[in-house]
Amino acid sequence: MELNGRHIVVTGGSSGIGRALVRRFAQESPRGLVVADIDEVAARRVADEIGATAVGVDVSREEDIIRLIGRAQDAHGPIDVFFSNAGIPGPGGGPDGPDEEWQRSWLVNVMSHVWAARALVPPMLERGDGYLLSTASAAGLLTQVSALAYSATKHAAVAVAEWLAINYGDQGIKVSCLCPQGVRTPMVEHAIEEDPVGSQALLSEGLLEPEEVAEVVVEGIRDERFLILPHPRVADYFALRGGQHERWLNGMRKVLRNARAE
Repeated sequence: MELNGRHIVVTGGSSGIGRALVRRFAQESPRGLVVADIDEVAARRVADEIGATAVGVDVSREEDIIRLIGRAQDAHGPIDVFFSNAGIPGPGGGPDGPDEEWQRSWLVNVMSHVWAARALVPPMLERGDGYLLSTASAAGLLTQVSALAYSATKHAAVAVAEWLAINYGDQGIKVSCLCPQGVRTPMVEHAIEEDPVGSQALLSEGLLEPEEVAEVVVEGIRDERFLILPHPRVADYFALRGGQHERWLNGMRKVLRNARAE
């Protein structure tokens, strides 16, 4: 899909990958561009910079996503491309994380994608056209050794995107899932500072700048690729995980042991 003349909405658009995405999308001359974020003031700053529309949204609430879609449509007409980019790290560690933090991770990292699809799929099916994108993570294809909740919810986010692609791909709806590894964003930099051991796997392929990720995303949309992988080696690890699972598990244990020994 070419983005010229399209109406694009991006959640989590005020910082990190989201901000880089909307800035890059603005260069494609879209018909409408909406920067959505829980921090509406920050979203407005980014939107004013690129001539876009800002909307405050808490994606952990279905009613907020419905309101976002309504405001975007009022401003620019039918939504062609909806990018569910907002996400949170959730609690670190394993199953001992607080239930309320697990629940918020589930709502933001998974249900926000479900709610967006629930609202957008019917009109997209009527038009026979539309694009649903979501940001998961390399952790959704592999794992994040220091954060069970993040790994579990990002795996679920990939599964949601796969289901949408399988069920609606023959009816004009395109689906892509962005799965980066380490990207220089506030969330990742905080994770590195808080958990240097768990971050070793994250840093193994180096940190990309958000602008580099945004460029790969535009290329992936043009090619209508399901998996958009800014770190190409993630595809190799994913293939190893699928084809030689025991070897992959042993390798991940080794990465963790080495990190703990440093």
